[in-house]
Amino acid sequence: MEFLTSTVQTLNGIVWGPLMLTLILGTGFYLMVGLKLYPVRNIANAFRLLLRGRHPEDTHDEDRGQITPFNALMTSLSATIGTGNIAGVATAITIGGPGALFWMWCTALVGMATKYAEAVCAVHYREVDEDGNYCGGPMYYIKNGLGEKWKWLAVAFAFFAAIAGFGMGNTVQANSVADVMESTFSISPTITSVVMVVLVGLVLLGGVKRIASVAGFLVPIMAVSYILLGLVILVLNIADIPAAIALIVESAFTGTAAQGGFAGAGIMLAIQFGVARGVFSNEAGLGSAPIAHAAAQTDNPVKQGTIAMLGTFIDTLIVCSITGLAIVLTGMWTTGEGGASLTAAAFSAVIPKGDVLVSVSLCFFAFTTILGWSYYGERCAVYLFGTGALVPFRVLWVAAIPLGAMAQLNFIWLLADTLNALMALPNLMALLLLSPIIFKLTKEARSQ
Repeated sequence: MEFLTSTVQTLNGIVWGPLMLTLILGTGFYLMVGLKLYPVRNIANAFRLLLRGRHPEDTHDEDRGQITPFNALMTSLSATIGTGNIAGVATAITIGGPGALFWMWCTALVGMATKYAEAVCAVHYREVDEDGNYCGGPMYYIKNGLGEKWKWLAVAFAFFAAIAGFGMGNTVQANSVADVMESTFSISPTITSVVMVVLVGLVLLGGVKRIASVAGFLVPIMAVSYILLGLVILVLNIADIPAAIALIVESAFTGTAAQGGFAGAGIMLAIQFGVARGVFSNEAGLGSAPIAHAAAQTDNPVKQGTIAMLGTFIDTLIVCSITGLAIVLTGMWTTGEGGASLTAAAFSAVIPKGDVLVSVSLCFFAFTTILGWSYYGERCAVYLFGTGALVPFRVLWVAAIPLGAMAQLNFIWLLADTLNALMALPNLMALLLLSPIIFKLTKEARSQ
């Protein structure tokens, strides 16, 4: 196990090195400039489209996909709002200092353009499989947009994404739930595993429509509830917010000195963990979210892309900011605590039983992430092996839950981070190559 951990750690250092960080931020920045700041300028319009997207615009839309545009975003958010928002943010600050939060914000800002571009391509290049289901995502826009000579890149994405799902979308989530249920409620990981296996299994039997309906119900409730809890902390510490933001920005460019239980961190650690945890949380650039948006009942790629970019805005610029500011404002980041326990300590410092509330939030976040990522994984499996792979994949997915719950958390986080980078590479390459099409579709839609 030590050798395996060491090997993955070395690989992680390579794939999350300066080249990868530059590629993620650079792609998002290039797309944002090419789109003439369209994502930033259309946030209000995106929310209007989202609310209208709760139902198909006309009866013909029901024949253009399986789920409403609203539920497509909720399915995407179900996969993105997970342990990354609670444990991931805390881990970034624990290792990279408060400055890591600044780099998470930067990743999210340019990531809105990336997420928009992914969804535009997903709807524009999607297909209908032999069962009549709409299929899309990087593997399809690589194959249909770039041609046969790039098919190897589509296969590479589908392969890495299918495996990555078992890391970031399954075992990491199951491990976090089992850990928090044991530490907060003294419930054994075995019992937690059994309950999760049954609940996830029941939802997966209904396919994407059931996943989307469960996500459409749970995601708004859990996200709003967590945001309201966080806002209580911010309001009670409102006088300290300017100083906290100043510390975050200063630390992003100067590093953070050791204080209390915090070991200190340089600028590179702040950037590395801010970007890595930002991508882990909002998934902009990974190519996962467009798989859900491809199933939306729409024939307008730009409209769905505009809705899709809200995933990054809500996930990182709202939910992750709530977590990060709570940790910095309460001063808990100097205690040496890490992961979900650091976030729980920050909430408990202001709200009675705050640790219990954080634990419950994490369980809901993680549960919906397992559901959302199961759909991503099965679509990749179908691309590689055909629709016959659906049942075997779902069985393996459910079987991985108890394995994740019992495994060592540090190794799982490390493996998930590494797999994230490997699936991001083919997707980012495709977005850069398809950027002229993205710009053209956007310009045409705006002129109409």
